[in-house]
Amino acid sequence: MSKAVIPHKDAIIDKGSFRNVMALALDPSTHYKTGLIRCITKRTGKLHVRGYIDESLLYKVERSGLEHFIITDRLKIENENELINNLTGGRKFLGLEDPDIWLDEESQRLHVYYTIPFLDENRKKTETYLGHAEGNDLDSLKMTAPLISPDAQISRAKEVSIAPKNSRGVRLNLIESRERNDTIDYSTVRVAVAPNPSDNWSLGNLVFHPKTNGYDWCSGHASPGPMFSKNFIDVGKNKVLAILNGREKEVRKNGKAYYGMFSVGLMIYNFEEGKIEWTSKQPLIKDPNAKTITFASQFVQTNANEGILYAHIDDSFVRAYTLRADGLRSLLP
Repeated sequence: MSKAVIPHKDAIIDKGSFRNVMALALDPSTHYKTGLIRCITKRTGKLHVRGYIDESLLYKVERSGLEHFIITDRLKIENENELINNLTGGRKFLGLEDPDIWLDEESQRLHVYYTIPFLDENRKKTETYLGHAEGNDLDSLKMTAPLISPDAQISRAKEVSIAPKNSRGVRLNLIESRERNDTIDYSTVRVAVAPNPSDNWSLGNLVFHPKTNGYDWCSGHASPGPMFSKNFIDVGKNKVLAILNGREKEVRKNGKAYYGMFSVGLMIYNFEEGKIEWTSKQPLIKDPNAKTITFASQFVQTNANEGILYAHIDDSFVRAYTLRADGLRSLLP
C-alpha cells in the first residue's frame, strides 16, 4: 500500500451471531449513520474454489462509534415475497445479496439496489438479477421489478456503480456481468443505461474484460466499485475516478478451478461516453489478512482530502481504510 491508503486495525462490524458478513452499504440520507450488511446464513463449498454457494439475508446496521457498526433488524421490503415467488420458476432462491444505497438528491427518494440470485440445482448454475427497491428511508422500501434480468447474453447482473448524469440526462452506470470465453467464465464490467433510477434500464457496451483489458491483478475477474465525487478528486471533464475490484486468473488443478487473489484498484471512467479510459497497473489495496478476497463496497468522504473506504475481507468481515486524495493523485496518469 502507498501513502494514499491508511488501513484501520480492527474489523468495524459487530457480527453478532453471524460468522460471515460482507458488502457494507451506508445510507447518505442519515449521514452514513445507518445502512445495510449482507449476512451469510449458509456456505457450501470452499471460498477459494469455484462453485461455492452462499445463502444470505440483508440486515440493517447502525453506527455505534466512529469505526463500529452493530447489526440490528432484518431488512423488510414491501412486495418482496410476491415478486421473488414470481421469478423463482423452480429454482432455489439464495437470498438478497450485495446491496448498494443511492439517494436521489432531486427527489430525496432512497434507492436500494441488490442482487437477486437463483440456483438451478439440476444444471448447477446460478443466475442473478439486478434488483431494486425505493422509499423515503430504509423502513419504507417497496420492491420493483428487476432492472436487469439474465438472458442469453449474460447470466449475471450485480454490483451497480451509479454514475453522474451525462449531457443527455442519462446515467451510464456500471455493473458486473458474466461473459464466457474459451470455456472460462469471466466477471466483466458492462454499462447499464439508466434513463431514471427505478426502471427502463438496458444493457450497454462491455467496457472491461479481464482477458483483454486486465493487468495481472485484474486478469481473471473484475467488478465496479464506488465512484469518487469531484470535490474529493477531479480527474477532468466528464470523468470520475472510481474503484475497480479485480481478481487474478484462476488456477486449475486436478479438475478444479482455484480462484486467484481479489484486490482493490483504481480506474478512470468517462461517464459521458461510457468508457473506462485507464486502470491502475497495480492494486491499491490487498489486505494482509486476506487469503483470497479484498473487495471494496462503500466510500464516505470525511473532509476535503480524506475519506473512508470500506472493504470486506474473504467475504467474512469488514475493514475500513482511510484514503488520501493527495496520495491518490500521485498514482494517476
